[in-house]
Amino acid sequence: MHHFSNNTMSFLRTTGHALNLAVSFIVFSILDVLDIILCYVYKIIDYAIESEWKQCYCTAGKDAIIMPEAVGPKVLHVSCKKLQVEDVSDTLYERASVVMDMSRKPVEPTPATFKVSWAIAEMIRGKMDRQKPKERRIPCWSDCDCNVCNSWSCESAGSSTLYVHVEGPEDKSEIKENIVFIHGFISSSAFWTETVFPVLSETTRSSHRLFAVDLLGFGRSPKPADSLYTLREHVEMIEKSVIQKYKIKQFHIVAHSLGSVLALALAVKYPDAIKSLTLLSPPYFPVPKGEEAAASQYVMRQVAPRRVWPPIAFGASMACWYEHVSRTICLTICKHHRIWNFIFKTLTRNRMKTYLIEAFMCHTHNAAWHTLHNIICGSPTKMERYLDIVRDKLSCTVNVFHGEHDELVPVECSHAVGSKIPRARVKVYEKKDHITVIVGQERLFARELEEIWRNASSK
Repeated sequence: MHHFSNNTMSFLRTTGHALNLAVSFIVFSILDVLDIILCYVYKIIDYAIESEWKQCYCTAGKDAIIMPEAVGPKVLHVSCKKLQVEDVSDTLYERASVVMDMSRKPVEPTPATFKVSWAIAEMIRGKMDRQKPKERRIPCWSDCDCNVCNSWSCESAGSSTLYVHVEGPEDKSEIKENIVFIHGFISSSAFWTETVFPVLSETTRSSHRLFAVDLLGFGRSPKPADSLYTLREHVEMIEKSVIQKYKIKQFHIVAHSLGSVLALALAVKYPDAIKSLTLLSPPYFPVPKGEEAAASQYVMRQVAPRRVWPPIAFGASMACWYEHVSRTICLTICKHHRIWNFIFKTLTRNRMKTYLIEAFMCHTHNAAWHTLHNIICGSPTKMERYLDIVRDKLSCTVNVFHGEHDELVPVECSHAVGSKIPRARVKVYEKKDHITVIVGQERLFARELEEIWRNASSK
């Protein structure tokens, strides 16, 4: 009987997996076609409303890419302030799919060359306005225009900083520790301020200064339309808004998911300032041998496997593979987050923790699209280097936490960090996922953090 039961379960798993593959092929083939259609639809609407054609990656090709293989893809980017060579992910330009591959002619491989974007060419020809372009501070028609999402637009150009929620003693002489909290993808500082901050002990709150940032493009922070939301831009904005503004000499970092990549970048940049490094669900996907030349593509397939099940993988796949489908999702959800907030409050009679609405819905498509590709998909090589430096050159304590049932970033990612940094303490919470690794066990996690800070400070 037991043998029969095992055979039945094995059959059901095999059948379920095959069904998932078949349905996924059909659904994502439809999405391939839909994304092409939406590309033209948005071009028409953008021109009709804003009197300009918007460039997108499905039509831009590789005309803006510099491809030195040893360094990784770069783009010569024009902003309102300057020309900047930026590290970008090739997944912005190359997202292979059945339908799109069939509709395009095969491209023969070419040696690495320096190529300039159409905007630079137009500037050289003198066809662009010779006056200094103004920074676009008015939201796109498909983005939310509420005060929460656009409070930054009141600041003078060039002086914009991230929104930073700060708590701690008013008397600076009482500050013993500085803690910087960095949220993950499509989230905000509310992920920390509404969970961990309220349950920290009175002793901690009276002696620790807590900084929770809204990353560039998210929450109440600036959402510049001309930004590529690269690793450099994200890190520099955290520096400008927290480290430099508050003149912090030493600090602890607590980071969730995508924020772990930024935390490691900060740790490498400020090796003598980091007292402890706490990473939750870090998206570290070691690239197998033979895949190094397409490392970003490998990571994209791990994060977004183009499967309809589990649902979180389906959502990640739509957000990662389809530029215009994901813009439609942002148009539906993010632009109307106030309506969704009202609906959830009404249906749950104010019992739902609506900070999650602000955390997950207050961003622009431009910010989410570029951040996802340039930080998560585009950073596998950087992650390897950062972890090596943390292991070999930093003396700070490293703690890694993960949910056992995390279906977005598998628990193997944290174990891989532990293998890379032997001194790192890896703790896996049973029956927890990407969000409930904190939400639902706030007090337990707050005690963990306080112990980490206490031990790091005593060394």
